[in-house]
Amino acid sequence: MNRKTVSLAFALAFFAAAGYAQDTTATDSTATDNTTQPAADSGTATSTDSSSTDTGSTSDTGNQSDSQTSTDQQTDNPAANEATPPGPDANAEQPKPVADSVAQPMIASGSRERNGTPLVPEQPVWNSFHGQLSAQKYSPLTQINPDNVGDLEKVWQVHTGDVSDGSGDKPATVWSATPIFANDTLYIGTPFYRVLALDPATGEQKWAFDTKSKLEALTQPALKNRGVAYWQAENPVAGKVCQKIVYIGTMDAQLFALDADTGKPCTDFGDNGVLNVDKWNTVNDSFPLSVLQPPTVAGNHLILGWAGQDWESAEAPPGAVFSVDAQTGELQWSFETLPENIRRKTGTANVWTAMSVDPGLNMVYLPVASPSPNYWGGNRTEQIPYATSTTALDLDTGKVVWSRQWVHHDIWDYDINSAPTLMDITVDGKEIPALMQGTKMGFLFVVNRETGEDVWPIEERPVPQGDGTVKGEVYAKTQPFPTKPAPLLDQSKKPEVWGIADLVSGGACSELFDNLTYEGMYTPPTTKGEGTLAYPDSAGGVQWGGVAFDPNAQIAVVNTSHIVQYIKLWERQDYEKNAGGSGNENGFYPQKGAPYGMSLGNALNSLGMPCWKPPFGELVAIDMHTGDVKWRKPLGSSQKYGFFMPESMGSPTIGGPAVTKSGLIFIGATMDAKARAYDIQTGKELWSSQLEAPVVANPAIYEYKGREYVAFISGGNSILKPTVGDLVAVYALPEN
Repeated sequence: MNRKTVSLAFALAFFAAAGYAQDTTATDSTATDNTTQPAADSGTATSTDSSSTDTGSTSDTGNQSDSQTSTDQQTDNPAANEATPPGPDANAEQPKPVADSVAQPMIASGSRERNGTPLVPEQPVWNSFHGQLSAQKYSPLTQINPDNVGDLEKVWQVHTGDVSDGSGDKPATVWSATPIFANDTLYIGTPFYRVLALDPATGEQKWAFDTKSKLEALTQPALKNRGVAYWQAENPVAGKVCQKIVYIGTMDAQLFALDADTGKPCTDFGDNGVLNVDKWNTVNDSFPLSVLQPPTVAGNHLILGWAGQDWESAEAPPGAVFSVDAQTGELQWSFETLPENIRRKTGTANVWTAMSVDPGLNMVYLPVASPSPNYWGGNRTEQIPYATSTTALDLDTGKVVWSRQWVHHDIWDYDINSAPTLMDITVDGKEIPALMQGTKMGFLFVVNRETGEDVWPIEERPVPQGDGTVKGEVYAKTQPFPTKPAPLLDQSKKPEVWGIADLVSGGACSELFDNLTYEGMYTPPTTKGEGTLAYPDSAGGVQWGGVAFDPNAQIAVVNTSHIVQYIKLWERQDYEKNAGGSGNENGFYPQKGAPYGMSLGNALNSLGMPCWKPPFGELVAIDMHTGDVKWRKPLGSSQKYGFFMPESMGSPTIGGPAVTKSGLIFIGATMDAKARAYDIQTGKELWSSQLEAPVVANPAIYEYKGREYVAFISGGNSILKPTVGDLVAVYALPEN
């Protein structure tokens, strides 16, 4: 879900002090500035079809129970049955102790032959969240290169009007949408759940559609959108509507389908153009299955995950992934991540972020989150093999092909939070169809994407077993550690105290670190003292932007955050006494139904300074021939009390990179709200542009009428810094 967001809020709170005085008024006088009509406040919808209002407003968000299509009844569907995990319900096996968890791939059908579909499209494509279904975020365009990137200029910009800083009657906005380029149009989803169709060369609006969705924080602390998805028929029929469709989801679990040419609802989809995803929410339905991440479109499949609210309770809706028909919204198959016999006492293990697809292998790859509650697992001591995993499914049936669990018995909220990046690499002269999975732990796991088997050895190593203060736990004895690539941050030892922060606080940082329990990575949460030191924490190393890959240079690029937190479990009566009325982002979460509430804090001194040594974020390039780090450098600059810290300290990051064949990396992601370009070979910064708010989505790269463009969404995220925005900024080289 996006309690990851909540967690990040915590992690970065020290940067979010009031009084920021950053100059965020960067403008380019040469750019066309188009401001679109905000919809929600004025009630003047910009939809081209007023009839959409009825279908776009959904008041029943949490307890829909369409008995004809319930999840339970879907188990009567043969396809759904095939997709059910081969756990205790399928094979009548007795649950095994968590400590017996294994890390070897669960291979159901072994390797398969690829058909002729290329992993890297022959033409420049940016028609999905990560550019391509492989999640490489790669463009074969070369017009903009290291020699001329310094000449980039902003050629147009659009203010959508869909923004809130949370001070009014709406929650703050979080805008993590990567624009997509398709049908000679740039499509954008906004955090007010509107879709804009823009001319890719000028930003002029072609059409807009307003879902009229509730602007309420039903499952998240902010209004969120990660963009739209695009589908088109293999052989579109001229003059027939909805041969090309744009989709947008909402926090209240509605999925809208719109004709890509006109913005009018596709009435054959769902109920008059709207699919109520929450009708499949029938177990522990304490919150709606928010559709914030756009669906993954593969052939005629829309693969849907969902976000929720899983810090609050032990029992939550169980993770389920749905495949629906792209034209009708009819359910094709569903995949459950939790064994059936424990679904009513735990929940989540959902997929809230992007997925990736290899059309040639006919496989979809799921990054699966952790079960609920996040920091205590006494209610789920059975094996849950698909939780905190990368799981590969057959695209047509939802049947498991292979699965790798990256954290056994996850009690650290280490859910897998980005789409795995698919790549063909050459190692020791051997061609390997590989998959790289970035993780919050700062590990990059690399496996054969056909079979799930190791590319470089992944070892099961003993991990700490707790201090005996927590009831009901059965800790995993071992966890997987990759031998290559090297961890993105050093988890081999306790983080060092930052001398400056310690000095100015009179030794408070050292005292805090001394009072935290730490036995190495994967130290379990405790009830003792100030709690357990967590590093990496649930807010870093890799966030949802994921890993980019240049298939020609065979270089992988990823940004990361380095943040130290501490976690404490509270006996119920102590929790009620200490948590007061908070229970949200103040650090306390009830974990209702568990014997413990919990608190999460940043390792800060009394002045709000980080107690751990910088850098706070980096950009890292990896040579995939060898798995070795090619270069790494601090990324961006942090901001506090109106001042930027030195760039040598880096910045926490949200959002990810995009790369080009010409050897460039484009990325925002930093607190200083800059868009940047780097040389992929050296890591040298070649260009930057100041925007109004942090770019917390991956950029998009596209070509239109022979000109190459790079588009950034400057939307911000209030958990990174208070400044939010509504800006679409598009860059190109000057026309001669």
